[in-house]
Amino acid sequence: MINKLGQVMLYVSNQDESKDFWTEKLGFEVISEETNGPMKWIEVAPKGAETSIVLHNKEFVAQMNPEMNLGTPSLMYFTDHLDQLRRDLTDKNVTVGEIVELPSGRVFNFADNENNYFAVLEKNK
Repeated sequence: MINKLGQVMLYVSNQDESKDFWTEKLGFEVISEETNGPMKWIEVAPKGAETSIVLHNKEFVAQMNPEMNLGTPSLMYFTDHLDQLRRDLTDKNVTVGEIVELPSGRVFNFADNENNYFAVLEKNK
């Protein structure tokens, strides 16, 4: 039986630039950085998170497995400080969307260094 989501694979064109984005702009930590022959992967996550993002080289994975779906996963992050996070990302020149009110809370999206979009939700209390 599955009891939690462990990792999300994110296929990127430049792993080092993506690592810099997630660590410098979002404050994630590098959990591991591994190389196995021509394959390299970088695991990043918010401090203390149970689920991590693994940055894989999109071109290499496409060569190894041409049928694999290399699209960006639709990820929703949670925060308790939506306004502050949005200000921080804006100050770091991250592309952010407007805050939208939903029945479950307030949300905005942001783009990474490769224009992949993700969302952040502050749940209603």
